[in-house]
Amino acid sequence: MQKALAPEISTWPDTEPQLIGSRCTDCAATAFPAQARCPRCSSAKTSEIQLPRRGTVIAWTTQGFPPGAPYKGPTGKNFVPFGVGLVELTDDTGPVIRVEGRLTENDPTKLQFGMDVELTMIFFLPS
Repeated sequence: MQKALAPEISTWPDTEPQLIGSRCTDCAATAFPAQARCPRCSSAKTSEIQLPRRGTVIAWTTQGFPPGAPYKGPTGKNFVPFGVGLVELTDDTGPVIRVEGRLTENDPTKLQFGMDVELTMIFFLPS
């Protein structure tokens, strides 16, 4: 059986999962993950929102070494480098928030600034 590692941050296992953030009703700042207080104005008037699934890569790099704890994936010769990107999520009104995450592409020749991306959930089995 599959289960989310952090069910409070996304709507997975929906077929088209979205990240869960918050928006301040006083200053309209958006945060991810959802916050009880606004990181911009400190207001307690925040509400949970579902963030857009699509965005644009505004910065990227590849990581050629295993992450620190609690990482339990392959290490040594079995480790495969992966892409990491800063993605600006957008909706019909424009930019909503920037989030950092692992990319499904790890080939630097295929990663580009400004490329369109979509939220994807990757399943893994703990070792």
